[in-house]
Amino acid sequence: MAQPEAELRRDDPPAAEPPPVDTSEAIRWAYRFHRTKRRLRVERRRATQLAGLRFAVTLALLVFVFVVLSLTVWAEIQRLFGL
Repeated sequence: MAQPEAELRRDDPPAAEPPPVDTSEAIRWAYRFHRTKRRLRVERRRATQLAGLRFAVTLALLVFVFVVLSLTVWAEIQRLFGL
C-alpha cells in the first residue's frame, strides 16, 4: 500500500509583504496621458461643433446672396421687358 506523504510543517506563517509602491513617474505619466486624451477629445468635439456652425452660417449667407441676386435680376427683367 502507498504511504501518505509527510505533511510539510512550517513554523512561521508567510509574512504578508506590503504592496510595492511605484515611486517612478509611471503614475504621474498615466494621469498626464489621460488628462491629455480627455482634453483632445473635448477640443475635437468643440472643433466639430464650430465646423457645423461655420457650415450653417456659410450656407445661410449663400442663400441670402442667391435671393438678393434673384430678386435683382427679376426686377431688371421686369423693367426691361415691361412685365
